[in-house]
Amino acid sequence: MNLTGAEIIMECLLEQQVDTVFGYPGGAVLNIYDALYRYSDRINHVLTAHEQGAAHAADGYARASGKVGVCIATSGPGATNLVTGIATAYMDSVPMVAITGNVNRDLLGLDSFQEVDITGITMPITKHNYIVKDVTELAHVIREAFQIANEGRKGPVLIDIPKDVTGARCEYTPEKPLEPEQSELPPQYWMDRALEMIEKSERPFIYAGGGVLAAEAAPELRELAERADAPVSCSLMCQGGFDQQSPRYIGMLGMHGTKTASEAIKNCDLMIAVGTRFSDRVTCNTGLFAQKFPVIQIDIDAAEFNKNVNVEVRLKGDAKEVLRALLEKLPAARHPMWMGQIACWKQQYPLTQHTDNPNGITPKEVLETLCDLTGGEAILTTEVGQHQMWAAQYYTFRHPRQLLTSGGLGTMGYGLGASLGAQVALPDKQVVNIAGDGSFHMNANELSTAAKYNIPIIELIFNNEVLGMVRQWQKLFYDNRFSQTTLDKPTNYELLAEAYGVKAMTISSREEIRPVLEAALALRQPVLINCHIDRDINVLPMVPAGASVEDPILEM
Repeated sequence: MNLTGAEIIMECLLEQQVDTVFGYPGGAVLNIYDALYRYSDRINHVLTAHEQGAAHAADGYARASGKVGVCIATSGPGATNLVTGIATAYMDSVPMVAITGNVNRDLLGLDSFQEVDITGITMPITKHNYIVKDVTELAHVIREAFQIANEGRKGPVLIDIPKDVTGARCEYTPEKPLEPEQSELPPQYWMDRALEMIEKSERPFIYAGGGVLAAEAAPELRELAERADAPVSCSLMCQGGFDQQSPRYIGMLGMHGTKTASEAIKNCDLMIAVGTRFSDRVTCNTGLFAQKFPVIQIDIDAAEFNKNVNVEVRLKGDAKEVLRALLEKLPAARHPMWMGQIACWKQQYPLTQHTDNPNGITPKEVLETLCDLTGGEAILTTEVGQHQMWAAQYYTFRHPRQLLTSGGLGTMGYGLGASLGAQVALPDKQVVNIAGDGSFHMNANELSTAAKYNIPIIELIFNNEVLGMVRQWQKLFYDNRFSQTTLDKPTNYELLAEAYGVKAMTISSREEIRPVLEAALALRQPVLINCHIDRDINVLPMVPAGASVEDPILEM
């Protein structure tokens, strides 16, 4: 077939079984959008309000579905508007392909209108990127980009294509998608050493990260916990990777982890870390972390071994395959005293929340009610801040890919776009974006996208009129000097939502929590809920800067 570059892009997307792309048109991608018009019966395009929203939607689509997300933007500011979304995906190892247009090849490097070196800009935040200057190379580059995005440690890849390349013609031959390269198992010596350590351990502790979800290794993680008779803590990125209704689950570890998790790490004699990079938000004071017990680390990226935490056994490989290999030889163990102690700590240190207003609303009650009404089956996206931690603490996640959140980069404005992508990927699921009023203002314009396509997400805003997480730090460490964290914006959220074409509801008392949530869930259309909460409700537990993860603050 003799096709244009733009048509080759469409055919290659179909090869990769791409059914939806998110984007925003412009001059440098006119050929691509003309092709999208002609392929609209096979490739769905979601027009977002802003390119950053497109990147976050592609990210949310990928996290919810496990497939590669795709976004498209024009040259110059269109391309640079993708940067935050690309960096968000890179930090959290999310497979995504970003396609950008650029000026014609003879205009490159001349400071032409809407020209920018997007490959240079995104080099540090992509697994790989390309500028395609020959249409005969285009199909190969696209195929390779999808392979790279989805193999090993997953992540974003960018393809920059000058406009005249998308208009040039060449022969196109269909091909089957390239299969991701399979990782090898670790050397048998390391596997044997890990098995020996697990068998000898009397107080094992399993810590699971986002790599468990990327590898689809939740069943193997569950079996490891049963076989080793161990408690399990999950990172923010692994929420739902282990059933939180299990008595083995002890909550998150780290800055806002549970007291039970901190007691478990203080008293364990072995840590088995699966698919985690030991972020500073987990280790807190890294110099005090894991000083009294050995660590077995399973990770697909060798660069993560001994980067933040020194480990005794390094098992490089796909988490699912490594766990399967271990489980083939790991005998069942029983540690009744250890698991009994874990149960006591869970009873002694439950997660609690209160407000000085006896009739006030707590996020805990709202999120637990939401969990009850959705049967723990909803997909939650979040912005970044206190509400993000409350969502992780108080919604009971049962399955992988239920919590989509910006963990590594901490991107305020992520959640609304991500919720759109997740809902498009899984139209039969209920998707709720948990937001703070500060984060909401970042990308509120994507409400228009929800309304345009009638994407039935719920935007649940915990409105405390402050930048809550930063304010919490100002209370602890800056003697209550609330510099620029008291928002008190006169935004009428209900009128704003309705102006965008979104149904608005309000929760201003405890009695309204259940009926408002019930009504919003029943509508199956985009809804914004403005939930008023006290500005001085804190995220607890909390480990102060410089302190050990073993010593969280329980009260403020």
